Amino acid sequence: MHYYKICNLDSRISNPDQRLTTDAEKWAKSLSSLYLNTSKPALDLILFVRKLSQLVGWQGPALIIGWYGLSAFIIKMISPPFGRLTAMEQKLEGEYRSLHTELLAHSEEIAFYNGSDWERKNIDNGFNRLYEHCNYVLGKRFLMGIYDSLLVKYGAVLVGYTIVGLPVFGPGSEEYLAKHKDDPSQITKDYVRNSSLLINLAKAIGRLVVSYKEVQQLAGYTTLIYEMDEVLGDLSAGRYKRVMVNANEDTNNQNSVGFGSTKGSAQVIKSENISFKDVPILSPNGDVLIPKMSFDIQPGMHLMITGPNGCGKSSLFRILGELWPCTGGTLCKPGVEKIFYIPQRPYLPNGTLRD
Repeated sequence: MHYYKICNLDSRISNPDQRLTTDAEKWAKSLSSLYLNTSKPALDLILFVRKLSQLVGWQGPALIIGWYGLSAFIIKMISPPFGRLTAMEQKLEGEYRSLHTELLAHSEEIAFYNGSDWERKNIDNGFNRLYEHCNYVLGKRFLMGIYDSLLVKYGAVLVGYTIVGLPVFGPGSEEYLAKHKDDPSQITKDYVRNSSLLINLAKAIGRLVVSYKEVQQLAGYTTLIYEMDEVLGDLSAGRYKRVMVNANEDTNNQNSVGFGSTKGSAQVIKSENISFKDVPILSPNGDVLIPKMSFDIQPGMHLMITGPNGCGKSSLFRILGELWPCTGGTLCKPGVEKIFYIPQRPYLPNGTLRD
């Protein structure tokens, strides 16, 4: 029911199938990988900073953390908006998938129209838009990978050599050399140990700094999922937003307006009979088909509704079946277990006759 309303009543989500399947899966994977790539480095950061502070003093960890902080600032300044680019990529992918869905659903009509050439061109254009955008994003990621390597990896090596030399060349070098009596083997042992600790600390901080890519990617997916969740919440509350044409002005202005709250002036009451009392018949686009409709059908009555195309026959039943919202008046109807609707186009799934 919500999927029907997203496709027919609400215009905020253009490709809900893409959001509910592929986007949700990618968001979950991105979120889980972000946890794995931040929790362990954060713990390593605390442990190795504590140990290095005891061995070389607080200047060593402060220097390496300061370098990575500067690197993170530079990367942030030059980094493209990967979150928005990821959201755009998912949108183009959804549009490309919808082109194939329409081709499958309307293959007979396309064959009658002899529209295969146009459909091929249309699908190719959708693919090219997606392909060009992916190429653009990959190019930006390639350049950012170069910056990451220069700033985070090679720059950190230079800072690291400075840090491991602090015991011998730093402020407390005289005390350190006097303690070990200029023993080359002991100094080498401390150098190797400090180097190992520093490498692990640098890896931990580097993973945290480079995780900005994953954060930006997660932000793009989160935007799509949040928008879907917001729309589903509005549909559950009976609120819909749709782009409509403002007929009061000379030019057609498209404005996003909300309509269809069943909790306002409209009332839907369970009863044995079917009754419309001053119920307007409105289309999702806001077209008034019938200003007010009133009739009463008692159990046992037989009724056929006739009229020209577009007068509101199907719309009346969509309101009765709660596919479209009741926007005013009072609607009395049996519960869903006591009334059965047959759609205009037959749908016969695989199963038993009773099904």
